[in-house]
Amino acid sequence: MMTTVEEKHKWYVVRAITGQEKKVKHTITVELERERKSAFVLEILIPTEKVYLIKNGKKAIKERSAFPGYILIHADLSDPEIMPLIKSVTSVVGFLGARNQPVPLRANELSRILGTADSMSDGDAVDEEHFLVGESVKVVDGPFNDFDGVIEEVNVEKRKIKVMVKIFGRRTPLELNYNQIQKL
Repeated sequence: MMTTVEEKHKWYVVRAITGQEKKVKHTITVELERERKSAFVLEILIPTEKVYLIKNGKKAIKERSAFPGYILIHADLSDPEIMPLIKSVTSVVGFLGARNQPVPLRANELSRILGTADSMSDGDAVDEEHFLVGESVKVVDGPFNDFDGVIEEVNVEKRKIKVMVKIFGRRTPLELNYNQIQKL
């Protein structure tokens, strides 16, 4: 019985240095072409998600990696040169798997990851950085519930906000999550 190209190719996860995913994807593609091994890798994906950013009062949509440091590769690793070629690329940490043996993604894992990457439309974007320094907000969760304050600092990466509130007549900084406050 002859196997088709699709049956030999499986989806694998390659770990890369965070922030270097696009560079790694490009380098792997170039190396595969240079070595004439492109047929062994059908597709390389970096799952992304759309986020809203508000800068200087203007709303913009930006794409960011949904799984920083991870790249999906639809590959046939039966050729003994493919895995070492991918691992030798600068900024590649290795394949996801036990004892340096790549483990292909199961169908349900793949559909969950690709579903997340493909189904994100503009309406599904994660609302980011919608709080601005100087805005008045109300604490809606936690021990300081119902306190009003002013945003002093926004940390988008950690999704934290520093809010200055008055407690017993003193200005006190609170570090809160996005979901613990709402705009006034």
